[in-house]
Amino acid sequence: MKLSHLKKNIPKIKTDVSLKEYTTFRVGGKTRYFFEAETEEDLLKALVAVSNLRLPLFILGGGSNVVFDDEKFDGVVIKVNTKGLEVEDYKPGSKIIYAEAGTPLLFLVNKAKELSLSGLEWAAGIPGTIGGAVFGNAAAFGFSVGEIVKTVETFDLESLKKRKFNQKECCFKYKESIFKKEKKYVILRIGLVLREGNKKEIEKRMREYLKKRNKSQPFYWSAGCVFKNIKIEKPEIKLKIKKALPEAEKFLRSGFLPAGYLIDRCGLKGEKIGRAEVSQKHANFIINKGGAKAKDIIKLMRLVKERVKERLGIELDREVILAKNFTVDSDFWVRDNKRREIKNKKLLKRRRKGKNLPKGKEK
Repeated sequence: MKLSHLKKNIPKIKTDVSLKEYTTFRVGGKTRYFFEAETEEDLLKALVAVSNLRLPLFILGGGSNVVFDDEKFDGVVIKVNTKGLEVEDYKPGSKIIYAEAGTPLLFLVNKAKELSLSGLEWAAGIPGTIGGAVFGNAAAFGFSVGEIVKTVETFDLESLKKRKFNQKECCFKYKESIFKKEKKYVILRIGLVLREGNKKEIEKRMREYLKKRNKSQPFYWSAGCVFKNIKIEKPEIKLKIKKALPEAEKFLRSGFLPAGYLIDRCGLKGEKIGRAEVSQKHANFIINKGGAKAKDIIKLMRLVKERVKERLGIELDREVILAKNFTVDSDFWVRDNKRREIKNKKLLKRRRKGKNLPKGKEK
């Protein structure tokens, strides 16, 4: 019954699809249903169909920052493949690029360069989609995508309606956003403000950032940096760092203490569980040496976090997400359907009393 309903509304939906090939970690079990949305219309139809059946749902972007369990996911994974760009004039010296959520970040960075637009050079070499980058407020080299976001258009799974956010409403923080905090918003389209610049200079900066990445990062299956760098804001954190790591005072001026540095100081480079390993090249990378299981990677993440806490007294915060923690489960649909039913009943009651009706409709 569920499959026939899904097939009716989502003709290209697939069953029993392995998720390994859709993540940069190359781990994970199968999903009961899998759909690649190529257009916004297809995406919205799929979301409504899943909502009607109250099936567990996970929204997948480029798969570059997520770990799926080894066990089968008994729900629907929708991969957002929507692509497209529009450029509009903004203020003097700047333009807005509107990008569909599934647009690859690498493509967007190169397109900005071709248009002589500056502000995304730091993202050269980062995999994934612009939707995923906004979801996790991707950041590198002191820059973040949230700084250049003008608007984000979303689909609210609670109201089943579109909602647009301005930059302030996105609640961007270091590697965080409202979209990462609340499961109910599916990112559709993003507006980015970029400055007009010199194409050769933009290209030069991109090469410099790529060189730094290639020099420090391992060439294995991974999901990039596993843990967030430690933001040094509160005086008590500074004191804790000075006490545990007197030589780390050089980092205090930058405002961040690299998680990789802490992991390295704990002697964890090369630590292995199964075929998962803490990279010898960059301690904040966990790599799949080939044949690793999701459980190996998750156990190794836990071990690293515990060891750093135990030896240095510093709590690491994971950047890579576990899919199970960001799944819209069946309870969500039941809970929010009830909210909609209550809201509709109240609205109907008010209409019967002739309150708040459009002009000309009063009885």
